[in-house]
Amino acid sequence: MKPQTIGRALGIGLRVAGRIAGQRIAASSQAAVSQPDAGPIAAPGAAQSRAARQAAGRTVTQVASGTARGIGGFLKPFRRVGGIVWLEVTGVFFALPVLVFGPVIWKTRLSWAHGPDHRTFVTASVIVALFLYLCVSSFWRARRR
Repeated sequence: MKPQTIGRALGIGLRVAGRIAGQRIAASSQAAVSQPDAGPIAAPGAAQSRAARQAAGRTVTQVASGTARGIGGFLKPFRRVGGIVWLEVTGVFFALPVLVFGPVIWKTRLSWAHGPDHRTFVTASVIVALFLYLCVSSFWRARRR
């Protein structure tokens, strides 16, 4: 499957699940409202205090979202630099097997086609080629950022 197809399928599934959950919540709240309350009748001031609580809740939500956006904006340059440093450190760690297995290739170079160390030469060559590619691509990606 293409990544776009997988994303669409997951997005559609998430929307359907959200719609079903919303319908069930609405049905349960309607059932609670339709049942008569055996408790005392609410005073007229209770509706006003409820509205005040809702307004306070909206204010808290707006302040929290504004704070989150502000902190996210402050950390954005650090996230970029952190990603670059992460790629460079990863590239250095990918270079370590190249440095370890490079001399093995040099020692077994005479057995490259046939010989007692043919298997060692081929294995070391594959490891060096793989980790050299990962090292170079990691530094390449860091430079493109």
